Amino acid sequence: MTPKQQTLAATVEFEGAGLHSAENATIVFRPAPAEHGIVFRRTDLEGAPEVPARVEHVAEVDRGIVLRKDGASVRTVEHVLSAVAALEIDNVLIELSCKEPPAVDGSAAPFAERLREAGTEAQEAAAHVWSCDVPFAVEEGSSRYAVVPDRRYVISGSIDFDHPLIRRQHASYAICSGGYAEDIAPARTFGFMKDAERLRASGLALGADTSNTVVLTAEGLHEGVVLRFADEFIRHKILDVVGDLALVGRRIRAQIIAERPGHRGNIELARAIARRAQKAADAQVIDINQILRILPHRFPFLLVDRVIEYEKGKRIVGIKNVTINEPFFVGHFPGLPIMPGVLIIEAMAQVGGLLLMDTLEDPDDKIVYFMSLDKVKFRRPVTPGDQIEFEVKLVQLRRRVARMKGVGRVDGKVVAEAELKAQVVDR
Repeated sequence: MTPKQQTLAATVEFEGAGLHSAENATIVFRPAPAEHGIVFRRTDLEGAPEVPARVEHVAEVDRGIVLRKDGASVRTVEHVLSAVAALEIDNVLIELSCKEPPAVDGSAAPFAERLREAGTEAQEAAAHVWSCDVPFAVEEGSSRYAVVPDRRYVISGSIDFDHPLIRRQHASYAICSGGYAEDIAPARTFGFMKDAERLRASGLALGADTSNTVVLTAEGLHEGVVLRFADEFIRHKILDVVGDLALVGRRIRAQIIAERPGHRGNIELARAIARRAQKAADAQVIDINQILRILPHRFPFLLVDRVIEYEKGKRIVGIKNVTINEPFFVGHFPGLPIMPGVLIIEAMAQVGGLLLMDTLEDPDDKIVYFMSLDKVKFRRPVTPGDQIEFEVKLVQLRRRVARMKGVGRVDGKVVAEAELKAQVVDR
């Protein structure tokens, strides 16, 4: 069952100083309508400009994520986004009174706790979910990621620092299963005393202190700092991965294995996932009712049952289910039912017609006539019970004349192939 989108059931507000700017900030989380997404609004700027929390708006990745759109920007948003994503809040308006949200205690726990107390409200629209179906890998600098199929959202991370309190650490957590609030959200950001002077000279870490940062000296912890977990460092890195991947704009169902994750690598991974999610969204399914609205063919000559993959103006995959009830089996051949080759090519052409019709601005007033067939080959017979999968690619489209290449497969084996030339004419 497809989950529903969610928004907040009540408004949540925080105040505090930013980690890098030290500027006092107010952040307000407000419910938002379906399909709104996660959006930041700068209430301190003229016109209250909005910046969507999407990977295409990432402007900087050093020492935290900076999002920018049309001159308006927000920075260090990863902890806020981590809490929102872990609670599977799809639609929320986040108002900021300055560029940076409050650091609070340097973790995502205060945000996660207050958002959970406010509760969520289900909406009518289906949630946008990306599920990994094929493993892949991403590398960026020293960061390496492997993404594999999983019905849950799991992040397994490893880090390696030359420091006596860190060294090699590894942890693995299911993000949306209820343990995030206790195991990941409380993990605080960490930094080294040796870097403090350099960062402040460049205008960073101006609001960082031991109340919101795990400060490390060369030998151990700064005076007054106590770890919440022995492996708080890798837990915080996982917290950052969750926040950075929220910029995909979809719920994630996969296991992500992250070696030395950092913001730069996390964003490259988010871009890779976003590309795959968009490709999957473009590969829409077109059912028989939609096909009947597009093609003029009717029984017994409609030979496409469904479109299962689609890339506008590029490629289409349609299927034809072949049954013994097909009228042509009565005479082709009695006692040896084989689908006529000319009808296999006709079915391929109808799939190509669906692809071509969708390139037109006014398809209702047009029809596709096929002009020629070249390099037609029949590789195997098609018999009752087979499902033919036709893949047709658009090679060239000039004015109203198109060239396409098609191939038909049954159980992955080629049964027919051809090059087709067609013309679009007025009905």
